[in-house]
Amino acid sequence: MSSSEIGDVVVGVIGGSGLYHLDNLTEITKVNPETPWGHPSSPITISSLPSGTKIAFLARHGLHHQISPSSVPARANIAALKSLGVRAILAFSAVGSLREEIAPGDFALPSQVIDRTKGVRPASFFEGTSVVAHAAFGDPFSVRLTKWLEENVAKALEKEGRGVKLHTGKTIVCMEGPQFSTRAESTMYRMWGGDLINMSVLPEAKLAREAELSYALVATSTDYDAWRPHEASVTAADVFRVLKQNADTSRFVAATILEELAAAAVQGDILSEEKGSMQFSIMPRSEETKEEDKQKLRFILPGYF
Repeated sequence: MSSSEIGDVVVGVIGGSGLYHLDNLTEITKVNPETPWGHPSSPITISSLPSGTKIAFLARHGLHHQISPSSVPARANIAALKSLGVRAILAFSAVGSLREEIAPGDFALPSQVIDRTKGVRPASFFEGTSVVAHAAFGDPFSVRLTKWLEENVAKALEKEGRGVKLHTGKTIVCMEGPQFSTRAESTMYRMWGGDLINMSVLPEAKLAREAELSYALVATSTDYDAWRPHEASVTAADVFRVLKQNADTSRFVAATILEELAAAAVQGDILSEEKGSMQFSIMPRSEETKEEDKQKLRFILPGYF
């Protein structure tokens, strides 16, 4: 089934650890678009909301969590969602907490990122091409989309009634992994102003910006990382204990807000920041620009190539 047959799919959801499907949606089809950067992490499920509005869902680590953070085909994921017509991405991710007040089970909407990945993940659609671009990334998450989510995610959490707290305006550190932090690293990140830590938000957010997609992250805290003195360092077992509870709440939040989010996205105001943002980020083309590179980049930015 082609994107033209599927119809408009304005909102895409990327599920992180523990979140491999959404609830209360009517599945229409699954698609597995082939992009110039390969296939996405998992087939993308196209589902219908009660209103008939379509939503795209992609499992970042694969349907059976078989892809490690450093190996996630982020370029294919973002390109595949863009090819379906998606303009806004609501991404979920399990995170560690670097602050006492952000307890395991809490949710957060970060506004800044510190990049501690090690250059092994392709971080740009322009990498390896004859075209150079420098996307603005001062605000790594869509400001308008995040602002909209602050109010609506808070309402959804209150409606669920489990007392889950929402933290806003936080800084997330993205580390390489797959190992967790040392105690020294965890303490250093706190000194730098980090509030949360994960292994997945980059290059995802950077690629969404290059593709002119609005992107926001719902971070779900699973542990306190390794910074707390006189306490055992975090283990995968600790994380798994909280993952299911967080995933259940994430599905409830998504089921509660997606209808209104899709309507707001169609209306357009919360997506206006990114549209056209790459126009002046792409360096002038010359006779050195290869035609195959133009064709490749046309897949995500048809207006410029």
